[in-house]
Amino acid sequence: MSEKSNMVKKETLIYALLIGIVAGFIGGTIFAAYKLAPTAPLAASPQAQGQSPNNSQQLDKQTAEAIASFEAEVTANPANTDAWTQLGHLYYDSDKVEMAIKAYNRSLELQSNNADVWTDLGVMYRRNKQSEKAIEAFDKAISVNPKHEPSRLNKGIVLLYDFNNPEAAIAAWQELLTINPQAKLNNGKPLNQAIEDIKNEMKTAT
Repeated sequence: MSEKSNMVKKETLIYALLIGIVAGFIGGTIFAAYKLAPTAPLAASPQAQGQSPNNSQQLDKQTAEAIASFEAEVTANPANTDAWTQLGHLYYDSDKVEMAIKAYNRSLELQSNNADVWTDLGVMYRRNKQSEKAIEAFDKAISVNPKHEPSRLNKGIVLLYDFNNPEAAIAAWQELLTINPQAKLNNGKPLNQAIEDIKNEMKTAT
């Protein structure tokens, strides 16, 4: 059996063992990027919903085991882009911000055309109080996929809350509305209504 076949077999075994844990993280990745605004309710990950204390403890143990397995995988196979990405997701959901940033950056060094990873990286930068880098990451996601919605939504949130720039936030969100006229904020409020509210507040302030 070739070395490549051994690697594929090893990766298949790792992913088969962890699929039950990681599937939840993958499933939440699309929405994970919405976890930004300090004054808006945050979306809980699927694993966090309805967990009893015992289940939460079990989840923590499973997550730690998954992290250890993926850390071992990227050490053995540092060119495994998907493993770096999943490791980033695990760090993300474990609030290991700086480690998530490193994992996502490594994933993007190997494969730079993943808008979801760029967006998750932006969220981690913002959580690490690096808002300018967050905007850069969201812009990169948009350049990779011009129809990528979470990056545009998050860019507007950071521009509004971190840079106090409602005009730029509105511009980012209006671009999103051209892609999805039904876009909503994480709290369920229609984005077009949020824009109108901000415009009214701006008028009142002048």
